[in-house]
Amino acid sequence: MPAGILPEPSFAPDRWLRGSHVQSILTGLAPRRMGIERRARALISASQPLLLDCGEGVRLLALHASRRPDAPAARGVVVLLHGWEGSADSAYVLSLGQVLFDQDYAVVRLNLRDHGGTQHLNRELFHSCRLPEVQGAVQRLRIKFAEGPMFLAGFSLGGNFMLRVAAAAAADDLELAHVFAVSPVLDPASTLDALENGWSLYHRYFVSKWARSLRLKQSAWPEDYELAPLLRSRNLRRMTAALVERYTEYPDLGSYLSGYALTGSRLDALRVPSTIITALDDPIIPAADLARLSQNPALRIISTENGGHCGFVEAFGRPSWVDRFILREIERVVRRD
Repeated sequence: MPAGILPEPSFAPDRWLRGSHVQSILTGLAPRRMGIERRARALISASQPLLLDCGEGVRLLALHASRRPDAPAARGVVVLLHGWEGSADSAYVLSLGQVLFDQDYAVVRLNLRDHGGTQHLNRELFHSCRLPEVQGAVQRLRIKFAEGPMFLAGFSLGGNFMLRVAAAAAADDLELAHVFAVSPVLDPASTLDALENGWSLYHRYFVSKWARSLRLKQSAWPEDYELAPLLRSRNLRRMTAALVERYTEYPDLGSYLSGYALTGSRLDALRVPSTIITALDDPIIPAADLARLSQNPALRIISTENGGHCGFVEAFGRPSWVDRFILREIERVVRRD
């Protein structure tokens, strides 16, 4: 285990759930997802759309739920952000959202650009270096929910975005109580290598999801995009490189991947208390990259032996361990304040 990483022994999954691949794919399987959606009915029913002006003409769609419409911050507001090719309705987002909603927190589920069926909202394509619009969305939400503490929690690429928002918070004069990143992308180049060299199921999954999203983008903006030749490659590296060179300001794939890496000095400016929660057996985010993060006193890194990628399932029919962990940590901050 890399130095400075805090082991977390309280995560104790059932024996049959201890495999990294089981943990990584379980939440997305229909039986567990259906159970999560049943538990999240109150959250889903209470959610209202928020179309956020994020600056520079960019609009992002969020869903807000509060048990107290007259006091939307209630005990605090928690902004949740999904991973790449997920959405505000991803099972892990709904699961954590319902756990927080049950305890009277306002919950905002934010969609990244071109996610959650929002390809029509903005002409330009999504890419992972579009940090300013996520910063803009969080700033708008902080103004809207000015009373009470604001927490951020993101999964995978969403966790990466939330940590970058937190690192820029002091410069942006953005007040945040705590930020949580579950299985965040640390070094995108390492993650791309892991997807290419690991179990091919993950590579096929992301290529398929991304291809579907790009087809929706082309349908929404047919005069701007002709992506069919690129989509035929079915290779994540080649697809990403081609889109970077054609549709971003980055000259090549390497500079683009470095543009959203958290390793090196990226988190030096972090002043918001932040917690990374990751599993050492994550098949997509290499644990070795944890040692390459800035040693910042504002950053705490919690690791578990098992848990896979955004898994942390202890028992099939219950909320995940990470849901309960984040709720417990938020409650500590609220009680202290």
